[in-house]
Amino acid sequence: MRKVILNLAVSLDGFIEGPNGEYDWCLADQDYGMEEFFSHTDAIFIGGKSFDMIRGDAGMFPVKDIYVFSDTIALEPGETFQVIASANFRTTVDEIINTDGGDIWLFGGAELVSTFMNKRLVSEILLSIHPVILGGGKPLFKDIDSRVGLTFIEQKTYDTGLLQVRYELMPWFDPEKLQFLG
Repeated sequence: MRKVILNLAVSLDGFIEGPNGEYDWCLADQDYGMEEFFSHTDAIFIGGKSFDMIRGDAGMFPVKDIYVFSDTIALEPGETFQVIASANFRTTVDEIINTDGGDIWLFGGAELVSTFMNKRLVSEILLSIHPVILGGGKPLFKDIDSRVGLTFIEQKTYDTGLLQVRYELMPWFDPEKLQFLG
């Protein structure tokens, strides 16, 4: 079974976009592990709004398949993306995850992330925490319907102050297995 990895840039205060939808706060001065990430990733899951944002630059992603989750997007002549309608969501995702291939990057947007998290379809979370506090914007997690347990895998720091953390999602959350100081 292929892994679905949520890989996103996030501000220190938990936003994936600024108050006006801006991304100008994301550091882009170095690779930040993306070449290594793409060495084992061959597909992207992306929501319709996020797809519209990157549509003209989608060729920059070195993946074999881009799956767009939308009930309204129509492909233009020559585009080879695959569109997944909400009515076919679970069946199609299960088929894709259970075929041979590399990891799948859950690119976003926020609604698609919530859907994948609530359906427990995310295998790992890889967050690039940028050294900025935005004070508002689109939160990383919204409308999550129940607690999600995580297991820490690794972290990496960069000289710019960016901190990258990787977690594996527990198949279920058992609060009895966690100990809190109190």
